[in-house]
Amino acid sequence: MPALGLSDDPQIMGIVNVTPDSFSDGGEFSSHAAAIEQGRKLSEDGAHVVDVGGESTRPGAGLVSADVEIARVLPVIEALVKDGIKVSVDTSKPEVMEAAVAAGACMINDIYALRKPGALATVARMDVPVCLMHMKGTPATMQNAPRYEDIGREIREFLQSRIDACGLGGVDRERIVIDPGFGFGKTRQHNHTLIGHLESFTGMGVPVLIGVSRKKFVRSLTRVASRQTLDRVSALLALMAVEQGARFVRVHNVDVTRKLLGQTNGLVSDPRSPVN
Repeated sequence: MPALGLSDDPQIMGIVNVTPDSFSDGGEFSSHAAAIEQGRKLSEDGAHVVDVGGESTRPGAGLVSADVEIARVLPVIEALVKDGIKVSVDTSKPEVMEAAVAAGACMINDIYALRKPGALATVARMDVPVCLMHMKGTPATMQNAPRYEDIGREIREFLQSRIDACGLGGVDRERIVIDPGFGFGKTRQHNHTLIGHLESFTGMGVPVLIGVSRKKFVRSLTRVASRQTLDRVSALLALMAVEQGARFVRVHNVDVTRKLLGQTNGLVSDPRSPVN
């Protein structure tokens, strides 16, 4: 896959939210110094890629301007790239995509799947992978009683339509990753259903990214809502995803995830070793 240069092993993507209002860690890493420190820690813990975002996408989240988002993420991206860390940018805005890639980001993670004006054309001009995610509605509306007749089929059809749109727009299939979008316009039952049917997505012929870390439906799986417990359950779900063929797992706690994956028949080589 261009730009990332990763091995064929499942890849751990560490999350850094440079925001005051993200659902799990809002405010913890809103300063550049704190976000940079967290990105370095995630890399040291074994993250293959650090995903940096500057706009909250939690249910009901408000929008921020491209200028604000760029001001939040750019210094973080520049510092981490300077340290030799591979960085993904979590954004839907073409202006932010361009600025982030110019600063050294080697992947784009877009919850709108390049549906915003100018986004697809922007990615077509850049030689970086892009993750296309399914979301029903927008962050402001996605949890307003979402309904599906057949959730797996509908999400597959959406993702295939975006893969096709990318092909028509000049984005090579080899650069595409897909994400079924756990928690984005899904009820707890929808999420539970998807977890058991990930092979229907991994069979679509492009790498699959799964992000379940600390999400609300994960809390429903345990009576103890401590962060430590949530991270362990999140890591177990990441393992289930990898066993069904997921290529990327996007997590807050890289160390717990790495250790769990590394104990499973050698699925993941030591991520501290050099990446070719």
